[in-house]
Amino acid sequence: MKVLLLCDDYWHPGEIPIDGVAPLADQGFQFDIITNAKDFKTDMLSNYPVVLMAKSDQASREDEKTKWKTEAVQQAFIAYVENGGGLLVVHSGTVTGKETEALNKLIGCRFITHPNACPVTVQPIKRHPVTEGVGMFCETDEHYRLEITAQDADVIIASYSPPQGDVEKYQEDPYHNTQAWICPAGFVRSQGKGRVCALTPGHLLPVWLNPQYQRTVANALKWCSGQQ
Repeated sequence: MKVLLLCDDYWHPGEIPIDGVAPLADQGFQFDIITNAKDFKTDMLSNYPVVLMAKSDQASREDEKTKWKTEAVQQAFIAYVENGGGLLVVHSGTVTGKETEALNKLIGCRFITHPNACPVTVQPIKRHPVTEGVGMFCETDEHYRLEITAQDADVIIASYSPPQGDVEKYQEDPYHNTQAWICPAGFVRSQGKGRVCALTPGHLLPVWLNPQYQRTVANALKWCSGQQ
């Protein structure tokens, strides 16, 4: 299966998802990779049954000030999905803003924050093709907190991170000292003829290479493309 991989921004080097999906070549996945969004053209979408977006609204690591998720790009992704395309959004792909409201609605969530990297336990909570054969695992990662905005979003994976820091500092420095979180880590939805899946783990390479997450990503690509 051909997959378009869009990755690389200031906080998320493209090498991590690139190396993370490399083992999936053994399962028949072929990844065409774009790390600089200036090389992305919306007419490329029609060449792929599914797109893996692991990239925030920064053109690249070196060009963090250029925003690439323009209104035209957002509308192209909406049309792509509604016409039957699949969109898998991983980790930093969920980081959007006011300028990307149309894409926020398509994905179905809004990024809120995350604490420092910490042990994150990830566990399927519902039977679904994306969670088929996937077990619980724990890796050090950025534990993303999302607001689910799509009414049809079906949360199928949850994640948990333990408290960090001293309790009295939660209000003083809530970003770095965060109370225990149980958060959605994966959900699915559909729009028109297409399918969308969002997965929050993936800041560090060991997460991508964890066998349970490898299976999750492979399942998600197949499901988004309509093969499952």
